[in-house]
Amino acid sequence: VDEGGLRIPEFYKLSVEERVKIVHDRGLLTGTDFRALASGRHTLDLAAADRMIENVVGVMGLPLGLGMNLLVNNKQYIVPMVVEEPSVVAALSAASKLIRKCGGFQAEATDPILIGQIQMVDVPNIESAKQKIKERTQEILNLANSFHPNMVARGGGARDIEMFVHPLPSTGRRTLVIHLLVDTRDAMGANLVNGMCEGVAPLIESIAGGEVFLRILSNLTDRSLVRASCKIKLQELAGRGYTGEQARDGIIVATDFASVDPYRAATHNKGIMNGIDPLAIATGNDWRAIEAGAHAYAARGGRYTSLTRWWSDEDGSLCGSIELPIKVGIVGAPLDSNPTVSLNLNLLDVGSATELAKVMASVGLAQNFAAIRALATEGIQKGHMTLHARSVVTAAGVSEEIFDEVLDRVIQSGDVKIWKAQEIANELQRNELRTSGLDKKTGPNESEMGIGYGKVVLLGEHSVV
Repeated sequence: VDEGGLRIPEFYKLSVEERVKIVHDRGLLTGTDFRALASGRHTLDLAAADRMIENVVGVMGLPLGLGMNLLVNNKQYIVPMVVEEPSVVAALSAASKLIRKCGGFQAEATDPILIGQIQMVDVPNIESAKQKIKERTQEILNLANSFHPNMVARGGGARDIEMFVHPLPSTGRRTLVIHLLVDTRDAMGANLVNGMCEGVAPLIESIAGGEVFLRILSNLTDRSLVRASCKIKLQELAGRGYTGEQARDGIIVATDFASVDPYRAATHNKGIMNGIDPLAIATGNDWRAIEAGAHAYAARGGRYTSLTRWWSDEDGSLCGSIELPIKVGIVGAPLDSNPTVSLNLNLLDVGSATELAKVMASVGLAQNFAAIRALATEGIQKGHMTLHARSVVTAAGVSEEIFDEVLDRVIQSGDVKIWKAQEIANELQRNELRTSGLDKKTGPNESEMGIGYGKVVLLGEHSVV
């Protein structure tokens, strides 16, 4: 594997400024992107935000982190992730590092097909209408493609038509639904497909009779499927007081649980999306559409179940796979509206929307492995606690000078709470004052020092000061 400058040991130990610099020094950031990140100019400004949505009053930030070590189809990736939840980026990096030792992920994808739905009501003869539409399929496709010649020139466009008949619960009458299958290439394609559906509606009405009602894309993009898989040797699973066999079998049992229990499957799949959503946000894609498609696909058999499988092969290794619909884009106006998106896509270095979808699926499988491995061994809370503690100490308003010491002592205490961080910080500050000769006996009084004392009364999950 040619890793180039992508292997950066102990990246997490560096300061923010050092991380930005080393990523630039390794040739992973252009000079323009480096200056934008280093100066903070990469963020969305208020004027741009006001052009994006309605009633804008401000811009809310989220952390942008880099997932390291991901190897997909023998290509190394640094993964930009926009997420507020502690441990997500660390979990991806650790899981990817382990799986990379075993060859990384293998991923494949179907063509990037988006489905447009055209619903017909009051059709006099549905079977006759279906036959007529089938006979004039090419005419309908040609008309659809005439609305977007540039897409056709790039190798995309309307490819085929499917038809379905459904009884409507409220009336018992049947509705005819035509699916327009459109290859949108590297665009997300939502507006494009909606426009095609609108454009061919009058022709379909004239062919079939009846009335066209709804004309809109579907977010169940099951014609744009992505699959990723990996194989992990037993010796890589051993550790944390567990043998490789114990860790493997625990992961398999946990996945079996998710496959048969929808309550567990919901949390299991949420863990998968913990990885996919931050990458979707970082690359300017509609994460809500991806979520909708993934969960609908998980319920396609009539019962909600796991999107991943983990099993043991003949040599005892742990094998994992994921399959889900992912329809994303790397070009288009929605992506151009946020300056950070372009920077993130440059950093990720994907050449097509299909490649991005493969990376997303692999990230989802890695995130799933990290979560259920933790659950099946030491438990999710222990691995999560250190990163959660950082958020707690930050929320407590602890200064940078004593941050690390407060963090260590909060973790050691076992009380990872804001009040505990504040208590430790106050103690350290008082000790510093005494060391400096500014204690109550020799120094200024409390009002001059701006120091007060209080009591925190805990009431369940709440507190009173």
